[in-house]
Amino acid sequence: MKYVLQILLVVFFGLLGYGFYLNHEIPKSGDKWIGFGVLLVAFIIMPLFIASRYKKSKMSEFLKSQTKKTENQ
Repeated sequence: MKYVLQILLVVFFGLLGYGFYLNHEIPKSGDKWIGFGVLLVAFIIMPLFIASRYKKSKMSEFLKSQTKKTENQ
C-alpha cells in the first residue's frame, strides 16, 4: 500500500506540473490536468492514505473514550 501511495503521489505532482507547464505555454489549456490531479488527491490518494494509517488502530476504543468525554462535560 505504501508504494501505491507513493506512485500515485508522483503521478499527482506530474499532472500538476504538466498542467502548470501547459498554462504557461497556452493560457487556460492546463486547467483540465490540474483538475485531474486535484480529483486524484481528493478521491483516491486521501482515502487510501487514511485507510492505510488507521488499518491497525482500534477505533472502537477511541470512539468509546470520545463518547465518555462528551457525556461528562
